[in-house]
Amino acid sequence: MKRFRTRALHVGSRPDPTTGAHVTPVYRTSTFAYGSFDRGARMFAGEEPGYVYTRIGNPTVRVFEEKLADLEGAEDAVAFSSGMAAIAAVALTFLKPGDELAFLGPLYGGTEGLFLETLVRFGLKVRDVGDRPESEWIGPETRMLYVETPTNPTLRIHDLERVGALGREHGVLTVADNTFATPYLTRPLEFGLDLVVHSATKYLSGHGDVIGGVVAGRAEAMEELRMHGLRHVGGAMSPADAFLFLRGVKTLALRMEAHCDGAEAVAAYLANHPAVARVHYPGLPQHPGHEIAARQMDRYGGMVALELHGGQEAARVFLDGLELFTQAVSLGDVESLATHPASTTHELLPPEVRERQGVTPGLVRLSVGIEDPRDLIEDLEQALERVERSLVS
Repeated sequence: MKRFRTRALHVGSRPDPTTGAHVTPVYRTSTFAYGSFDRGARMFAGEEPGYVYTRIGNPTVRVFEEKLADLEGAEDAVAFSSGMAAIAAVALTFLKPGDELAFLGPLYGGTEGLFLETLVRFGLKVRDVGDRPESEWIGPETRMLYVETPTNPTLRIHDLERVGALGREHGVLTVADNTFATPYLTRPLEFGLDLVVHSATKYLSGHGDVIGGVVAGRAEAMEELRMHGLRHVGGAMSPADAFLFLRGVKTLALRMEAHCDGAEAVAAYLANHPAVARVHYPGLPQHPGHEIAARQMDRYGGMVALELHGGQEAARVFLDGLELFTQAVSLGDVESLATHPASTTHELLPPEVRERQGVTPGLVRLSVGIEDPRDLIEDLEQALERVERSLVS
């Protein structure tokens, strides 16, 4: 098997059979001619492969799916219009009323909102088991166990090998959101999980100019997901967006190395600053999940979270003082981003839930870009000086 950087460039890519174009073209069409009555019937019945309608499949999108399946070590993948569309499609395809979805919190606020506010309206049961003993993760009605690796925004590390083993033992579908790590750093299927989801918007794109999602897993499961979660619900990725994702994935390995270099330097600097109460970064030896992260990650990623002395007011002063870090949600861009989860990405969660999950008023999440780490540290230093002055005054 070729190495990751080579596969990221070449898997799925082939000269266009009509024109010989080296780069995968954008097949901007809603429908495809299937030629005959009988062939159309076979294709719609799933008896013959081919393209019939871009909501179900498109040649440009297909190359992206093939590439992500390969990089995750999966048999197949299905692309969606957003990460949330992908997550919703997984739940709607593989769960039914009365089933329980257990998740290892904390999760991205949008995902928790989907689980705790929307899915329950359709008769699903949902439990956050992140702080419970492993023996309580799976109950008699549990049909899906969901985890992020690492978690958003506190970078908690869950043991993927244990998640996969429990899923197999109890016959429960296991799903990992691998957005923060990307397949360059972690491949959950290697640890026995069933499905991997991504907000492709983040590191897979890397340039903050497109929104999409993708799910990877066994071919049989992906066919079911395509026919139900994509065909019926309709959150299809556009061919033009797939083209941008294909361009982004080509440099994923190079960008992730730069992100990791920067995050490691930033985390080490913040860990020794008196204005910082705590740093969340799995690459630090003092991180409670460091040993597990070392076992299941090739490096520790580009995300860093810090808790400031002084709570929300200190976070406001800090964020408003940053110059290189742009205040914005999302993550994984080549430019560094910073946000206050309690008032943005996790604002809809009840305060008691945020507090329990460590999304404190003083927590700031940093998406470390590919800038020179020395410049980023200088920016953090001047913003933290403002925090220290505000605490004294």
